Amino acid sequence: MPASGRPPALTDVARLVGVSHQTVSRVVNNHPGVRPRTRERVLAGLRELGYRPNPAARALATGRSRTLGVLALTGTLYGPTSTLYAVEQAARAADYQVTVVSLHSLDPGAVRQALGRLLAGGIDGVVAIAPLLDATDALSAVATRLPLVAVEGRPDGNIATVSVDQEHGARTATEHLLAAGHPTVRHVAGPSDWYEGAGRIAGWRAALEAAGAAVHPPLAGDWTARAGFAAGRQLAHEPDLTAVFVANDQMALGVLRALREGGRRVPEDVSVVGFDDIPEAAYFSPPLTTLRQDFTEVGRQSLRSLLEQVETGATGRAHVVIPPELVLRRSTAPPP
Repeated sequence: MPASGRPPALTDVARLVGVSHQTVSRVVNNHPGVRPRTRERVLAGLRELGYRPNPAARALATGRSRTLGVLALTGTLYGPTSTLYAVEQAARAADYQVTVVSLHSLDPGAVRQALGRLLAGGIDGVVAIAPLLDATDALSAVATRLPLVAVEGRPDGNIATVSVDQEHGARTATEHLLAAGHPTVRHVAGPSDWYEGAGRIAGWRAALEAAGAAVHPPLAGDWTARAGFAAGRQLAHEPDLTAVFVANDQMALGVLRALREGGRRVPEDVSVVGFDDIPEAAYFSPPLTTLRQDFTEVGRQSLRSLLEQVETGATGRAHVVIPPELVLRRSTAPPP
């Protein structure tokens, strides 16, 4: 047993179990060359002594810290926050620690500085939750020097990306409303300097143009319920309005209230579709039809892509696209 106050080492476990130090090391590092019965004995010894791997020693032995950096945008927006949580969960399931650097903005200077801090910490790779267009150039500058994956990044250049198919989701929402008989669909958009905002505008417009429907200018929003309420007040006074696709559920909440206060019933007079499927969407009045993003899959695919680069030493060029799912609730109906 280890001396009092000293954490147990591999040699202590080896002495307890009656095997070599090398055998214990193979079990700790999940090496396949250990017989199942011996592995079980070693694992029991590790548990009995309460052995915990020494990260510094492991890094010296393997050349890896088993620590990943995550670059994220500060805030409480549902999409980026859910993505961060999903990436953290996937990393911990793979026995990696996570160091998060949060930024108030993703301008190139701030991104370069944050990446420098992560690199100084000896991380094995970086997942950048980088939904703003301006972040791409800064990420490209370091993508050849370390494993890196951009979540919701631009799917070109030398950066591996994992993203939800924003255009496909927006087309699905718009086509759902057109198929119900609405002559056209108005759009309350997210910020155009976000990949999600630009992609959802493009998908909405493409669906309308393919159907030969009128394309009105989108109303600008900033992802907040307040912006949705302001846009909804403007839309409530348009007598020909029958359908609205809103770029996220928070803004859709504001649109629903504005329409109700403006004397327009949902869905009897106006149908509304959101995007994200936040947990509260099913409890809006009425429950909101929306597009669900699979953030768990985004986190899993991001980690898989990053660890492939860590293991092979190759820079990533793969682009993974995950389709969203239309969730039908009671905020849509045929036009009056």
